[in-house]
Amino acid sequence: MTLPPLTAFGPDFTFAHDDWLAHPAGLGSVPKDVLGTEVAVIGAGAAGIVAAYELMKIGLKPVIYEAARFGGRLRSEVFDGTGFEGRAPVIAEMGGMRFPVSSAGFYHYLDLMGLETRAFPNPLTKAAGSTVVDLEGETIFARELSDLPRLYQEISDAYLRALDEGGAFTELQTAIRAKDAARVKSLWNPIVAAWDERTFYDFVTSSEAFQALSFRHREVFGQVGFGTGGWDSDFPNSMLEILRVNLLGFDDDQRYVVGGVESLLRRLWLAEPPCAHWSEGTSLASLHGGATRSRVTKISRKSTEGSLNICDQWGNEGAYDAVLVTCQSHLLTTAMDVDENLFAQPLWMALDRTRYMQAAKTFVMVDRPFWTDTDPQTGRPVMSMTLTDRITRGTYFFDNGPDQPAAICLSYSWMTDALKLLPLSDEKRVDLALKSLKKIYPNVDVARHIRGVPKCISWEADENFLGAFKGALPGHYRYNHRVYSHFMQQDMPPEQRGIFLAGDSVSWTPAWVEGAVQTGLNAVWGIVAHLGGASDPANPGPGDVYDVQGPVALEG
Repeated sequence: MTLPPLTAFGPDFTFAHDDWLAHPAGLGSVPKDVLGTEVAVIGAGAAGIVAAYELMKIGLKPVIYEAARFGGRLRSEVFDGTGFEGRAPVIAEMGGMRFPVSSAGFYHYLDLMGLETRAFPNPLTKAAGSTVVDLEGETIFARELSDLPRLYQEISDAYLRALDEGGAFTELQTAIRAKDAARVKSLWNPIVAAWDERTFYDFVTSSEAFQALSFRHREVFGQVGFGTGGWDSDFPNSMLEILRVNLLGFDDDQRYVVGGVESLLRRLWLAEPPCAHWSEGTSLASLHGGATRSRVTKISRKSTEGSLNICDQWGNEGAYDAVLVTCQSHLLTTAMDVDENLFAQPLWMALDRTRYMQAAKTFVMVDRPFWTDTDPQTGRPVMSMTLTDRITRGTYFFDNGPDQPAAICLSYSWMTDALKLLPLSDEKRVDLALKSLKKIYPNVDVARHIRGVPKCISWEADENFLGAFKGALPGHYRYNHRVYSHFMQQDMPPEQRGIFLAGDSVSWTPAWVEGAVQTGLNAVWGIVAHLGGASDPANPGPGDVYDVQGPVALEG
């Protein structure tokens, strides 16, 4: 029997955003006298652009504010000198770079904009070709899991058993595939109560499957892991966060966007879909005169039920009946002057307690995909996708074709490994990465192939992000519940209505763009409802079913 495809259905809020998007009735409508109303959208990342695109189609006028660079953490940087005369650009994906096919909402927009995806070169995948695992000075070459020592298969088997023991994994994933909301909730809600205050590491070490194995197994699991790499940076996180990643298939069947993922948001910006109210040929770009507004410095409200006032960095002010905030939550206290009474104090607590993961990437452009050259002594490629406990942690190769310039992500690291690089120059980061890789590949001179200047990033050093993505700690479920449910405003006091939240800070699945897409769509429903509109009865929206299918509330 062929199973239904796995999509990001729940498990906390069991609503099929992809089905809502695909329905011919659309996402809703607003009263005629509201058509053309301006709605402020703070942030031109995935959540902001998706929401603005859908609000425009409904007949509202999004006014997008962006503090720095269009695209948010979907940031595709093109190496200088490439992409000319029909040749493929050499891309460094500084933010999101691998997108699981279970992200059905995100892929809805990729397909709509006609973008091509290809298999991401994750370890032990056909796309990678080959993988080298370098751990404690021992280097192992493999093309698939069975090529690795038995210990690695034991780790993989143990983790799958642990997921079934402690997370009802097989049953839950079957219910998620079937989009059986009631069954998902009946299985997931008890897990929330049982695992909210326990870490990923606790889950691993307390499982019967891993207790039967050695510390060495847990150590290798943390350093090298499975799927996309090591998991030790996530060991302190709430196990609920890891379970969601596994249940929704976010660590499996990942693809990258040809030409750079940022191109999706740029195409949505320029797209001219059929819209209520707006004339044919209207786009987000045309509504903005070709450019977004500038950085927001203040959000205020003069009266209890009056419009919300936005002030940008140049002192320009605007009044809006609704505002969507998609930036990282910490910016509401570090970068903007926000009236405290716009949010309830428990919500402020949740926003301020959001914990962000550090992440660093180091990319270089090379003259050609030399890593595919054959080593005459071994008969293997001279280099492979590399997982290591050294400072580089993960090294990935991106091929534009034989004898064409290509890209190497020399290093992708998180948390402590990322912080080691924080004060260093780009050149020093490359130097450290090359020295690390030289110990794994002593006969390969990577430096002689490098062209141009490197591209590096530490997201925690960017004042407009202060971190790469949310990483919930044990006990954070209640905080996440508060911010996620904020689009449901019918029971809020008037002074707190009209300002909405979306994006990674709000999502149950941080670090995955599907969460930004889904929260952006939730906010679209909330804004439409706030302005007196509604979903089509034939296509109920997220707020229409939230009371029944929404996240479980924990006591206390």
